[in-house]
Amino acid sequence: MDAKTLISVEQLYRYYGHHLAVESINFELAQGEVLGFLGPNGAGKSTTMQMISGNLAPSAGRIRINGIDLLDTPKLAKAEIGYLPEQPPVYRDLTVDEYLYYCAKLHRVSRGRRDQAVTRAKARCGLTEVSKRLIGNLSKGFQQRTGIAQAILHSPAVVILDEPTVGLDPNQIRDIRALIRELGESHGIILSTHILPEVQATCSRVQIIHQGRLVFSESMRDLERRLTSHVLLLETRERLDDSELEKLAGIDNVERLADTRARLHFQDSNPADAVAACVARHGWGLIELSLDRQTLEQVFVDLTCSDTSQTHRETA
Repeated sequence: MDAKTLISVEQLYRYYGHHLAVESINFELAQGEVLGFLGPNGAGKSTTMQMISGNLAPSAGRIRINGIDLLDTPKLAKAEIGYLPEQPPVYRDLTVDEYLYYCAKLHRVSRGRRDQAVTRAKARCGLTEVSKRLIGNLSKGFQQRTGIAQAILHSPAVVILDEPTVGLDPNQIRDIRALIRELGESHGIILSTHILPEVQATCSRVQIIHQGRLVFSESMRDLERRLTSHVLLLETRERLDDSELEKLAGIDNVERLADTRARLHFQDSNPADAVAACVARHGWGLIELSLDRQTLEQVFVDLTCSDTSQTHRETA
């Protein structure tokens, strides 16, 4: 059975005066997905996030949250959203319990369900042992956890997290990433971040926005296949002979970088063993032979550094 669609965005536009900030955005988010939403500064990422969360009206287009039209019935739709902005909206002079009970009221959690909702959110976010402590006395990591807890108190279908690991130490980052993956099993998560390794560590799908348009939208599985290299980087002590390398089975093209460096392009099976044997046979002296893997950072730079970037693929 297909996963339930929790967010549906159709033909989303946003103008600021005569400036078109977001143009023809289309995508869906299903239950169980963690979507990494990337884009350079000024690309329209924040504008898109504000429209999806109901904080900014689109100039045109349609947004449905868990099947509810955000423009037609905004209160019902917003009740299905949990949101953590980049700066967690926590009150430092309240304890964790005081703050979460206050947030439960804001989220209109009924009086009879508040104890259960707060207890469950604390347990999921690892806050039970610090529930009586002032938020201002907690580490940045626990403050982030408290912010996430308020976002999931009312059991929303969709959770939007904006830069949730900024300013955290490596151990705290690891804990928050694990929490996001756990939340992604029962919610739909949109993760906005500039930290590309974070996307690869936590997300099941990635989208890149540039100049107001989606220029990339793929599952992480498809992205990993895309990043699988079909290029060997070869470096030797002595000068290479292109003609000898081109004779090897499986080598499609030799791209010379320097007298002793080259990229060897291949299609199917990796010819590294044959290349190493060729280098040894001719006495060139092997220094390096490795896959020249592309990274998500390279994909991001390629798509967002050109003023003429075209839409790569938009998937539903």
